[in-house]
Amino acid sequence: MSSINNTPKSATTKQATLELARDVLLLEASEINALATRLDGQFTDAVALILQCKGRVVVSGMGKSGHIGGKIASTLASTGTPAFFMHPAEASHGDLGMITAGDIVIALSNSGESDEILAIVPPLKRLGASIIAITGNDASTLAKAADIHLSAHVAKEACPLGLAPTSSTTVALALGDALALCVLDQRDFTAEDFARSHPGGSLGRRLLIHVNDLMRTGDQVPQVKINATLSDGLLEMTRKGLGLTAIVNSNNVPIGIFTDGDLRRAFEQKVDVSTSDIKDVMHQNPFTIHQSKLAIEAVEMMEQRKINALLVTDDAGVLVGALNMHDLLLAKVV
Repeated sequence: MSSINNTPKSATTKQATLELARDVLLLEASEINALATRLDGQFTDAVALILQCKGRVVVSGMGKSGHIGGKIASTLASTGTPAFFMHPAEASHGDLGMITAGDIVIALSNSGESDEILAIVPPLKRLGASIIAITGNDASTLAKAADIHLSAHVAKEACPLGLAPTSSTTVALALGDALALCVLDQRDFTAEDFARSHPGGSLGRRLLIHVNDLMRTGDQVPQVKINATLSDGLLEMTRKGLGLTAIVNSNNVPIGIFTDGDLRRAFEQKVDVSTSDIKDVMHQNPFTIHQSKLAIEAVEMMEQRKINALLVTDDAGVLVGALNMHDLLLAKVV
């Protein structure tokens, strides 16, 4: 009984390995370049069909094509096109019930002759679903049966044995990306739209979290009136634990700020804490940010001004909150 020998060939060197790796990458890149020159009206028809879709885009494929199909479905879904992956074998055993007449099915098969895919083509047509086929064989059964056929033909697989799907899967994946991004472009899909599909990711946090989602409010906001003493200000700073206190006028509009850094400078200048007024040691015209601004804008302002906290105001300029860098770090905006 024979077995596979996993021991590397003794003649194989690091240089030979690097050369093979480069050959693989260059071959796959050349196949993508060839695909780019072949794109025609079938591709634009596919984009138009997806844009007009009243239902969902259902992607299906068997084996390696299935893995690529899953990625294509995921990319479509995250860029504004309702989409999901359906395993073709499961489709023949009940999952076809997920498909309606308003749906589009993107069917992937390099040969265009996958039994599992071909088995669901007739019922899909009876349902009234449109079919976009992505195959490596223009003359295949699937290519001919589809409403639109996109050629993912490759001249050569990158596998040294010519067996493992490599160039063909790369080309199919790139073609799926091109479809998704052309649809995205024509829908005027924005970074904010993308963020709404990715609320747990860094982009979602940067584009969806606003200052008023994170700021300290109410009694958590350290503040004293303009006629307060420095001692009053220090007590307020200590109670609220933000390392600062706002100084506000009678309309609760911030006109100054006093921070830990100001306290150190006051000690260096031998300011009498017990007798001094806070207005004599505060920084006038403090930096503020509107409560509706994105949290990432607060980060940028702090970095540019080399400060660690901001006072937050409303449309009337009234103090409504306070925000420091620690709050932004905890929210993973930074």
